[in-house]
Amino acid sequence: MPAHRPAFCRQCGNPLPDPVQVGRVREYCGPTCRSASRRDRARTTAHESPEVKDSLTKAARKAKLDIVRNEGLGEAGDPAERGRAAALSLLERPPGGTLSALEAIAFARGAAGAVEEGMRVVVQRAREAGHTWEEVGQVLGTTRQAAFQRFGRPADPRTGQPMALSMLPGAAERGAALLADLAALRWAEARRDFGERIAGKLDVDGLATIWARLAGMFGQFEGMGEPVAFQAGDHTVVDVPLSFEAGERTGRVSYDRGGKVTGLFFLPPGLT
Repeated sequence: MPAHRPAFCRQCGNPLPDPVQVGRVREYCGPTCRSASRRDRARTTAHESPEVKDSLTKAARKAKLDIVRNEGLGEAGDPAERGRAAALSLLERPPGGTLSALEAIAFARGAAGAVEEGMRVVVQRAREAGHTWEEVGQVLGTTRQAAFQRFGRPADPRTGQPMALSMLPGAAERGAALLADLAALRWAEARRDFGERIAGKLDVDGLATIWARLAGMFGQFEGMGEPVAFQAGDHTVVDVPLSFEAGERTGRVSYDRGGKVTGLFFLPPGLT
């Protein structure tokens, strides 16, 4: 491998796949690591340690060093870094002893679900304390609209009932699966839940053409982030961050109450 092409992800330290022949040099294994690296660079140098060189230290090792560095500092350490380090420590040393590879996946999935539930609780507390959606969005690294869509509790003006109660069960996983089928060039599988209207407008060739256009604009597909579902009127909408070698998009899939796909869009991240 040429010296100018890194062999490991700059953020997590995992080995990178074989490099592509065109496009920018790949430095991260996916959108999660790219976003984490961007947040790290955006932080003030007040919380940076001159003893830890990010380019030479894997993320897991850096997290352990962060724990040592923050000991005795009380609330002085960056809360996001403390949370990240605590999560990494939990996943590396789960209670109850060593887990098998598949058990570790199940453990991590359960932990992710608990974190999502906890996020809703702490966001609601922040709102009750008087913080705006703009402030919440800044902490989350997103827009106030996206923060509200993910954690807000809007009521349907027609019924007065929370809209979250009307969300399609499992919508986030279904939206992510549809986009994974597209990335794997499984056009027919991606259309399996299409409603009659979108199916009539977007056939197999149409899906292939859309994906080819994305590849032409942004290069090779690299991976996807965590799907987020929210209610929009009578539809459940799922947003999934998508990472390509030369850019990012948000895949948006909308479902009706019956679970049929009614819309498919690829939006710039700032428009979600």
